[in-house]
Amino acid sequence: MTSILRSPQALQLTLALIKPDAVAHPLILEAVHQQILSNKFLIVRMRELLWRKEDCQKFYREHEGRFFYQRLVEFMASGPIRAYILAHKDAIQLWRTMMGPTRVFRARHMAPDSIRGSFGLTDTRNTTHGSDSVVSASREIAAFFPDFSEQHWYEKEEPQLRCGPVHYSPEGGVHFAAPAEGLGPA
Repeated sequence: MTSILRSPQALQLTLALIKPDAVAHPLILEAVHQQILSNKFLIVRMRELLWRKEDCQKFYREHEGRFFYQRLVEFMASGPIRAYILAHKDAIQLWRTMMGPTRVFRARHMAPDSIRGSFGLTDTRNTTHGSDSVVSASREIAAFFPDFSEQHWYEKEEPQLRCGPVHYSPEGGVHFAAPAEGLGPA
């Protein structure tokens, strides 16, 4: 894999998943979406999908053989999920902090205002997933958004989103760079 050249102040990308337990409840789904917006993430891409069992097995293969693997695969294929590509100067760590600890019991006691502390049901049905590193984010984004070119985004879209002005489209659920004042059509 080739290294993508980024300016030191470039936005960082992460994958954020809203799991079937949260997507099944529109109020929880909307609450998580609003937390993303209120924490100043830029939503680069968003899609809802049904994940095939084979795709789940491939995505979680690093956990194959562990006691929770089969339960996790079955759950993730059980209903719709929402996938986001989020951008922020420290997207990975910010999203992981917002999610809270993986174990719901721990999240409820250590980070009760986190997403998992507020909405998580069990360690499998814990509302969200997020990338844990830049390398994982690139791999995971490619798995959910195969037509997304990270290199193209850093070359063309990232500088415009970072330098603004930026608008959010409620219809599309994503942010976009707006033309500078006075440069657009009259």
